[in-house]
Amino acid sequence: MKNTELTRKLKELRGRKGMSQEELAEASGLNLRTIQRIENGETEARGDSMKRLARALNVTPDELIDWAEEEDRGFLAFLNLSALSFLAFPLLGIIIPLALWFMKKDKIKNLNHTGKKLINFQITWCMAFFGIFVFLFLGSVMHLGLPFSMLNLGGIELIILFVPLLYGLNILLVIINAVRSYNNQKVYYKPAIPFLR
Repeated sequence: MKNTELTRKLKELRGRKGMSQEELAEASGLNLRTIQRIENGETEARGDSMKRLARALNVTPDELIDWAEEEDRGFLAFLNLSALSFLAFPLLGIIIPLALWFMKKDKIKNLNHTGKKLINFQITWCMAFFGIFVFLFLGSVMHLGLPFSMLNLGGIELIILFVPLLYGLNILLVIINAVRSYNNQKVYYKPAIPFLR
């Protein structure tokens, strides 16, 4: 692991705990200068020092070491492809990627960006998908003249027209972005309402 990753993790954990360098030195039993050198990347914590720091920060040594974000393009592609679960039921396109995202959160490089874009798109897609059904149902129950009536299309015809278009768009964007993630490119999910920022 690179020193910069450990220093960043150490500073962040210390900040979350609201500890000063002096307090961390006291809690860990390490010298203040040692804490400063580790946080500045001048030296690397090993063995006993790593255990003491982990104990003082209430984390395991493995969590302190493994925290660094790794590059895993395969997982990013898999995360995108997991959204295809919407084919079984539309809400699964949100639930399954969300679960995968939370399992690996802060462990994989670009996961937060990809996860937010994917989930925002899937939520927007579900709203459009269910919105069509609500719109058509209310239109038929209230006997409203739908704006598509001039095209001589009824509710069933509109469903037959719009649902395959929505499914096709979702499948296409998921596959394109899975390939983009695997090739270490930023994902592009549009249209999407930014629910998660």
